[in-house]
Amino acid sequence: MRSPWLLYGAYGYTGRLIAEEAVSRGESPILAGRREGPLRDLADRLGLRWRAFPIEGIEQLDRGLADVDAILLAAGPFSRTSAPVVEACLRRRVHYLDVTGEIAVYEAIFARDAEARERGVTLVPGVGFDVVPTDCLAASLDRVLPGGARLDLAFALRGGGPSPGTAKTMVEGLAAGGAVREGGEIRRVPLAWRTAEIPFRDRSRHAVTIPWGDVSTAYRSTGIPNIRVYAAAPPGLVRTLRLARPVASALRVGLLRRAVQAVVGRSVSGPDEEERERGRGQIWGRVEHADGRRVEGTAVTPGGYPFTAVSSVECVRRLLEDPPAGAVTPSSAYGMDLLADLPECDMEVGAVREPGEPRSR
Repeated sequence: MRSPWLLYGAYGYTGRLIAEEAVSRGESPILAGRREGPLRDLADRLGLRWRAFPIEGIEQLDRGLADVDAILLAAGPFSRTSAPVVEACLRRRVHYLDVTGEIAVYEAIFARDAEARERGVTLVPGVGFDVVPTDCLAASLDRVLPGGARLDLAFALRGGGPSPGTAKTMVEGLAAGGAVREGGEIRRVPLAWRTAEIPFRDRSRHAVTIPWGDVSTAYRSTGIPNIRVYAAAPPGLVRTLRLARPVASALRVGLLRRAVQAVVGRSVSGPDEEERERGRGQIWGRVEHADGRRVEGTAVTPGGYPFTAVSSVECVRRLLEDPPAGAVTPSSAYGMDLLADLPECDMEVGAVREPGEPRSR
């Protein structure tokens, strides 16, 4: 029996949640990854088929993608896993989705837009909490106030710590430092570069700039040339991050970085079921026009991991129904209302305010 899509990284923390969500919605993806044991156990529990193969070898990867229309990549760090899978997808005309949050991965995928269009392939990176909520809010703000000069986005997450895979990716992020977009170009800045008080829907929070995926994706969704993304963080954590800049720079050394990632991967387990159920995401955004007009919006979501499971399965379903050719962001592929269509998600965008007009709550 042919299955239209394959989930690679299925036995990882996020992959298991995606597989369980897919089955709950009547989907039957082929589960895939490197190791037979955990794949077989998960597939037997969920009643699904499985394939074990590495992604480095061309022949193994081509066999692994045989007879599927799409792959959802949930194995990170995506800086290592994405490129060979994208290459194979273009070669075999298989649609590609992932749940990355890494700016360099987004940029590498968007650089292959023309090739993807030529081959009729859809490449959609970031179909999880990176970056569906912020991307949809950014596109919605741009619809209300088009031609903006600056976009600020922020998020706050409650619901446990990172998974092992996310923690490893965070180590790579620390090594790279911060990033913003200025004048249409991505600019590297120091870790914890700027802070701000962000008026989320539930309450205001202290926040710090981070190299979130929207520095790449929101530019393609909106064309806004200046973008900063903030994450809620108490002042004490911001001070710690700034003090850690010399250590973070040392992580650029590959052997040291991989050693730290190995330790982190063994010591982090991710939030348990109760923490995931309690988790919530708060999103805020603002677009400012060069003439001083501005518009703000907010969104509320489940916690990051449950959201990623629901969002990624929905994006696969929509892609298989009507795949747009090329390298696209979630909002440009599925519409800015994608977020509002997902369960327990809500988005509100205010009216445009004139220069000097105070913000109303």
